[in-house]
Amino acid sequence: MRDLVVDLFAGPGGWSHALHVLGVRDVGLEWDEWACKTRARAGQLTIRTDVAMYPAWPLVGRTRGFIASPPCQAWSMAGKRLGLLDQPLVHQAVADLAAGRDTRAKLLAACADPRSLLAAEPMRYLHALHQAGEPEWIAMEEVPDVLPLWRQYAVILRTWGFSVWTGILNAADYGVPQTRRRAILLASRSRTAEPPPPTHAQTAEPESLFGPGREQWVSMAEALGWGATDRPVPTVCAGGGPGGGPEPFPSGARKTLTDARDRGTWKPPSPRSALRRTRSRPSPAGTPACTCGNHPWAWSLRSNNQANATIRSVEEPAGTLFFGHRANECMWVAEPSAAPPAGQEPAPDPIRITAAEAGALQTFPANYPWAGTKGQQFSQIGNAVPPLLAAHLLAPHLGTTLNRSDFILAA
Repeated sequence: MRDLVVDLFAGPGGWSHALHVLGVRDVGLEWDEWACKTRARAGQLTIRTDVAMYPAWPLVGRTRGFIASPPCQAWSMAGKRLGLLDQPLVHQAVADLAAGRDTRAKLLAACADPRSLLAAEPMRYLHALHQAGEPEWIAMEEVPDVLPLWRQYAVILRTWGFSVWTGILNAADYGVPQTRRRAILLASRSRTAEPPPPTHAQTAEPESLFGPGREQWVSMAEALGWGATDRPVPTVCAGGGPGGGPEPFPSGARKTLTDARDRGTWKPPSPRSALRRTRSRPSPAGTPACTCGNHPWAWSLRSNNQANATIRSVEEPAGTLFFGHRANECMWVAEPSAAPPAGQEPAPDPIRITAAEAGALQTFPANYPWAGTKGQQFSQIGNAVPPLLAAHLLAPHLGTTLNRSDFILAA
């Protein structure tokens, strides 16, 4: 019976959580130890394996859906981007695998970054599955620079009888509180492949004769459940071990929760409710701020420590969240919302984003069971597909209409 959904490079479960909400289970192939532990805690089926070494034959004759999000470090703007130098080799690997020729060993030896060739691995599986008339549908995701590779996949898949769409989608257009742009490939043997209609826009659009309206992009404050007097809360650096470990990229700038409480500066925020909102929500009354003395401070999220870092007010969606090295440290920073009066105390210190906050901005449930040290958790979060975006992409293939309230309740 062909009812298996296979998820290559499954990570901590962005696609898997979306499928769970939609009433379907997948089996994920993943190598990272801590991502596998997170998936186990979340009740997701996982085969811990190297995707490049796992044979395709156990999946043949059983697979309905196929998902792949190859590692993007070699291609991403956040890394050294050696994958761009390897593009001709990756394209050659895809062409060879589509023809049933496995030249990976030779091509891998010529790659500047050994991870680059992982973007060709989905074609090895797809070629084997195609011999059995599988899968019924395909969904793949990567950083924008990989779009030319997805177009090569599309050319091949069309010769196999698939309808295929490729393009760049912005997660913010689908209710994710983050302007995360990704290259997407959607393919189907049974329906016309096309992107899901956006549900949100940078500026709210009313319903018209041409279709339903779109809500305004979801802000960080709204996604985190922050009100007009809420603000980030520092956390104590924990000891070593799977549940604690040092802060991922220590900078010495963060104050402990105890110090903050002693100063009487910080108030705990509202519980993280991860997109718990109504369709006809009122516009925010003002920028979430803390009042230190009599002076309000407006909070923004700085995406990294580099000079060109993206800095967004909490009344906007976050920029693309990515983690993995010290330069990618995400910090809440406070700026005066007006000229500070004479004698006003200085702005609060920057505060490092927590894993729970980062997960919520990726649309994972507030109680998602992340495994590993803080650094390992951040790495999983930054590499994951936002589940809400994944649900929009997958729902049409499953014959399901995504109900956002159902998605929230499932969290």
